[in-house]
Amino acid sequence: MDDRDRLRRAGLRVTAARLAIMQTVRDGDHLDVDAIHRGVRERVGQVSLQAVYDSLHSMQRGGLLRRIEPPGSPARYETRVGDNHHHLVCRECGRVTDVDCAVGHAPCMAPVSDAGYLVDEADVIYWGVCPACRPVEAR
Repeated sequence: MDDRDRLRRAGLRVTAARLAIMQTVRDGDHLDVDAIHRGVRERVGQVSLQAVYDSLHSMQRGGLLRRIEPPGSPARYETRVGDNHHHLVCRECGRVTDVDCAVGHAPCMAPVSDAGYLVDEADVIYWGVCPACRPVEAR
């Protein structure tokens, strides 16, 4: 299925800007809104920052994009959705890397007490220092 079909299935109009957003997010690596906005402008020309925010919100709500918000970092977006994967975040450079679910299937982690909730997802962020930022002797 291509992005046009994905947008239609999510109940969204197919526009050049939305297609450019999907491609920019797919080609990027957990991009923030400013980076997505720059990428979209390179692909289609002028598009407002507000239009990018609105489209990102609609695409997230439609299940096409996932928004992650590591503490101390702006919101970032990715096209990998629906598999309950987690993230590694570098404390030095802020790089974000996907990591598959800790164990098993979603939610892949069970809380000690669910307080009556029906838990269907776990969102885990592992913090550390990426290979590029680690001192040579620690590699």
